[in-house]
Amino acid sequence: MKLSEIIAVQGMSGLYKTVAQAKNSVIVESLTDKKRMPVYASQRVNSLEAISVFCQDKDIPLADVFKKIAEKENKGPALDHKSSEADMLKYFGEVLPDFDKEKVHTSDIRKMLMWYNILQSNNMLDIEEETAAEGEEGKASTDVPVGGAAPATKAVPKHQQKQSAPKPQKARTGQKQTVRKTGVA
Repeated sequence: MKLSEIIAVQGMSGLYKTVAQAKNSVIVESLTDKKRMPVYASQRVNSLEAISVFCQDKDIPLADVFKKIAEKENKGPALDHKSSEADMLKYFGEVLPDFDKEKVHTSDIRKMLMWYNILQSNNMLDIEEETAAEGEEGKASTDVPVGGAAPATKAVPKHQQKQSAPKPQKARTGQKQTVRKTGVA
């Protein structure tokens, strides 16, 4: 389960996997019906990796909530998101007993259960593999041999690379500059 590649788009139900990038949009594929469509910059998009649940002490990442649901259900499907409000609150209280009941609304619980069931039905809940991979990446980045080459880094897409500041142009001497009047005082 790589939550950084899975997104939720406001106004569109379900979850989507990023497939490619276009000039002014991102091409996504629905996890439920496998249809592809563009998502533009004007639409609100949230990566599941960036979502967390309010709790009494601290916020818990959505991946940890999914792990707890998977442990409770033995990696099976969770409670249906169309269940009654009381059933969902009771179920979520069993999974995450210290969640903030004032900040976490029933609609949020409904979304999380729906998302979990979508990921579970697509066999995308390989939680142990992801945590092991993250641990290896963290270890690799801290273990740089002395006098050796640094570990390889990921290639950054061109649109995300830092642009260097434009070089100032030298003043041209000996040329006459013309000034245009625009009619605005």
